[in-house]
Amino acid sequence: MEYSKEFKAALSQFSHSEKDKLIFRLLKKDKLLSKKLYFELIDEETTDDKRNTMESYIRDRISEISRYISNPKYFLVLVRKLSAEITEHVKITTDKFGEAYLNLLLASEILSHNDKLGKQRFDAVYKLYIYLINKIFKALIQIKKLDEDYWLEFDEILSDIDNKIHDNLYLEKLCISNGLEFNWLKCVNIPDHLELIVKNIRSQGFLR
Repeated sequence: MEYSKEFKAALSQFSHSEKDKLIFRLLKKDKLLSKKLYFELIDEETTDDKRNTMESYIRDRISEISRYISNPKYFLVLVRKLSAEITEHVKITTDKFGEAYLNLLLASEILSHNDKLGKQRFDAVYKLYIYLINKIFKALIQIKKLDEDYWLEFDEILSDIDNKIHDNLYLEKLCISNGLEFNWLKCVNIPDHLELIVKNIRSQGFLR
């Protein structure tokens, strides 16, 4: 929504006390904005601190919910909730590095349970695998937009994911059929136009 000059001018006429009341009223209705302002104004934790906390939380949470892998639909619901928490972290901290890294960590931690995933019917875990492939594609696009100084850190986790994909025959085949080339799991090999490649893959009915 765009605000007119007149509307902005009217708001500027409010007294300090009126503005304070309005701000607190808005913050009560927007918890995310409240958390963002708290982080930016008075939180002693840095973005790196918050990311490290999220990293530990993701590892612990995936370990915790892995017992539901035998119920793939419910497991995916729990994974999506965890993904939403990563999204909230990013919105609060504007952590661009963390947006790619934490989502790759999420995928890596899930694939650490390949032994359990491999016991499920392919049609039961199909949606989870497509979800993970989409996560990987999105992270690769985000990595390409970051400074190359970060690539070494990403290469480590991408190599880990690459190995785990090859340990999961169904996922490996699904990656191939949905256009994910494994050499892209090294930062230097990520295509400059990957976003367009993914868009084209989707237009052909894949990644869904």
